[in-house]
Amino acid sequence: MAGRVNVASRVKQRPSRVTRHGYAVARVQMRSLRFFAWLAVSFLVSLMSAAPARADLVDLLPWSHKRTYYDVEVETSPRELRKLLEAHLDIARFSTRPGVSDDQFDFLITATPQQVRDLAATEGYFTPVVRTDVHAGENGKRRVIVHVDPGPRTTISAVTLTFSGAVRTEDPAQENATRFAFSLREGDAFTQSGWNGAKSAALRALQARRYLGAKIVRSEARIDPLQHDAKLSVTFDSGPTFTMGQIDVSGTRRYPERIVNNVNPITPGEIYDVHRVTELQRQIQNTPYYASVAIDVDDNAQKPEQTPLHVKVSEYPYNNFRGGVGYSTDTGAHVQGSYTYLNTFGSAWPLQLSGRLDQIQKYGQIQLSMPPGEHAWTNSVLASYTTTDVSDTTIYSLRAGVQRTRTSQNIDFAYSLLYYQDRLYQNAGPPTMARALTPQWSWTRRNVDDPLFPRSGNLVRVEASFGVKGAGSDATFVRGAMRGQQYLPIGRDDIVLFRAELGGVFTGSSSSNVPASLLFRAGGSNSVRGYAFQSIGNNVDGSILPTKYLVTGSAEYQHWFNHDWGGAVFFDVGTATDTWGEKVFYPGAGFGARWRSPVGPVNLDLAYGFRDRRVRPYVTLGIAF
Repeated sequence: MAGRVNVASRVKQRPSRVTRHGYAVARVQMRSLRFFAWLAVSFLVSLMSAAPARADLVDLLPWSHKRTYYDVEVETSPRELRKLLEAHLDIARFSTRPGVSDDQFDFLITATPQQVRDLAATEGYFTPVVRTDVHAGENGKRRVIVHVDPGPRTTISAVTLTFSGAVRTEDPAQENATRFAFSLREGDAFTQSGWNGAKSAALRALQARRYLGAKIVRSEARIDPLQHDAKLSVTFDSGPTFTMGQIDVSGTRRYPERIVNNVNPITPGEIYDVHRVTELQRQIQNTPYYASVAIDVDDNAQKPEQTPLHVKVSEYPYNNFRGGVGYSTDTGAHVQGSYTYLNTFGSAWPLQLSGRLDQIQKYGQIQLSMPPGEHAWTNSVLASYTTTDVSDTTIYSLRAGVQRTRTSQNIDFAYSLLYYQDRLYQNAGPPTMARALTPQWSWTRRNVDDPLFPRSGNLVRVEASFGVKGAGSDATFVRGAMRGQQYLPIGRDDIVLFRAELGGVFTGSSSSNVPASLLFRAGGSNSVRGYAFQSIGNNVDGSILPTKYLVTGSAEYQHWFNHDWGGAVFFDVGTATDTWGEKVFYPGAGFGARWRSPVGPVNLDLAYGFRDRRVRPYVTLGIAF
């Protein structure tokens, strides 16, 4: 029977050999086991005649609260080696244990030099010089000083990767990807962890496409401690090419299994690709029905064709409540929530009520959707009502209609027919009303290396719609909008980000005859920094009215000081206008901090608007798109 392997964590390889003149690095484990067996018997005898309760509890205490019965100091460099010795030397670990007899203490001292040599070998130091000194301290408390001169570190002089199996003739690109994933190169320092990590990464790369059953059949690190030299060799057996077959689904009780089949992007007979399996997992999780999804793939090299995909889901209950609070400099504090019933009409139709309330906007929506159909297309009807009060302009917007959407790993489509009815209030003049019935189309592509913290790639969104006067609309118009972000990595620590946004409503009528929800304003953290949110538009007696045309652009340079924290400098410019010939551009510039937080990217910016001559702070969470 074929075994099951989790595609996210499977690594299968034979034990590697580490050959050294005189001994193997792994001896430290066997020595520790023999010592622990001897020490356990000695402690058992001593504890039975002493205070067992105190000895049993000492290991439960945090390190900072443990009492030491003798002091241990390790003197060596680099810092990583010192930390390793402090953590794993028996003489250091047993300093917090009561009742260590003189014989046991002498044994620990005697065993220390060999343990240092074995541990140092795992970091590439095969010829350390060790001296252990014991001093009598105050009040009779002994002090142990372990002096370690690690000597030269062993470096890698040769790396040999060989391949057998179908990869040699079928897919040279996959062989090259495996070689690239092997992270150790000639001239690098040898460490046991680096050696193990390089083999695992290379094997995962080989298994990621076609060769699901690939394995390491031989690996050897040949060490010459006198020359401080390491020669590495690994032999991979790719095995046969795997193709993917049908999926079988388990865990479905409330919702029909066809939902999973309808969103499955994989065609039986496709060459195995871990990215396609990940896409299947994301497609299932993008539906509102499943709390978790796990996919296992059979890796039986005797049956590589049409290998089944085992999908196990955990379902949400019929009723779901979600809510949250937050803050942004554009809209202030906000609270939002939603209620979803996932089994309307007893047919797994999701009914969702959602709302949001912040300092400038009140929003509510009701939406009823059908389950995903073939090729993951979803049909729905919706209605929403929004009140926006910003820049001395208040807009009441009603929207209702039908839409058909499809979401995939990289590309989203949406077709809709929506009716808009907007009422706008301003400082000068009476309120205006505008209506439109608009067929709409939108397309979004995500092509980035990391969806949460991108370093390279781009994001693009394009929208198009139109209205015809007398056919549910107050004016004939064509509307188009596009937004894009491009990420360019510079070296290892820097990123250049370009952002641009274009929009236009092309009509012979006044902009007041087009619903304000379909027009444009600029300014704010995700538009032109240095200016208030939606404060760039058609200024009429202090009211900033939405306009027909929009252009914004941004260039940002980021430098990352470590994995989590970085800094940025940026320049933004843009305009929103009803008459292109009378456009006025609004530039802004500034600097900020970047944080890769556990919940997404956080940006803290300080920007200067050259036209307003004001400095404004901005806080944003996530990638606005």
